[in-house]
Amino acid sequence: QVQLVESGGGSVQAGGSLRLSCAASGSIFSINALGWYRQAPGKQREYVAAITTGGRITYTDSVKGRFTISRDNAKNTVYLQMNSLKPEDTAVYYCAARSWSRGIFDSWGQGTQITVSS
Repeated sequence: QVQLVESGGGSVQAGGSLRLSCAASGSIFSINALGWYRQAPGKQREYVAAITTGGRITYTDSVKGRFTISRDNAKNTVYLQMNSLKPEDTAVYYCAARSWSRGIFDSWGQGTQITVSS
């Protein structure tokens, strides 16, 4: 079992910045990647970014150059630095963990709201 707790959500004007944090606990050894997803009102949950235990990073195209994912292995924490925020970034952001055994993101945090006003 993996527990994920997000923090750092809030409201910001377009062009502003926010940083999300996600602390993982429990069966840390079972995780091979930590990532972020988001879900806007009326839309499906979408992938944002992820970082593997080996440090490989991927982003969805819409956030490249604006968002940066990083991790602190000593703290079992992953971060998402979000710069140049746009109103279309408004969503609930979820931290997720991908397990070695299943190869999918199968552990989820509770979600944190990000609202970007124009």
